[in-house]
Amino acid sequence: MEWIKLAQEDGINEIIERSKEKPQVIFKHSTRCSISSVALQRMERAKQPPGIDFYYLDLLAYRHLSNKVEDVFKVPHESPQVLVIKDGQCVYHDSHMGISMNDIEAEAKMA
Repeated sequence: MEWIKLAQEDGINEIIERSKEKPQVIFKHSTRCSISSVALQRMERAKQPPGIDFYYLDLLAYRHLSNKVEDVFKVPHESPQVLVIKDGQCVYHDSHMGISMNDIEAEAKMA
C-alpha cells in the first residue's frame, strides 16, 4: 500500500482537486485503537487498486485535520474510518470492520 500522509490542511484542498481526475481515499486511523489497527492491517494486506490515491490520516497527531475532513465532506467522525472522494464530494464512507478494499474499489468506480 502506498500511503500519502495527510498532515496539512492544504492537503484536503489537494484531495478535492485531485478527486476531479480520479478517486481519492482518506483512511482515518487511531494509533491507540485495536480495531483501527486491524482495519489498517486489512487495508495494507489488500491489493491497492490502480487509479486511486490513498491518504493516511493519523487522528491522534492531526485531530484538527480530522475535524476539517468532517466539516468539509459532511461525514460525522468515526475511527477508524474511510472516505471515498470523487468530484470534490464524499461518495462513500464506512467505519470499523465495515472497511473493505473491495467496497472501496467498487464505490470508487461506481460514483
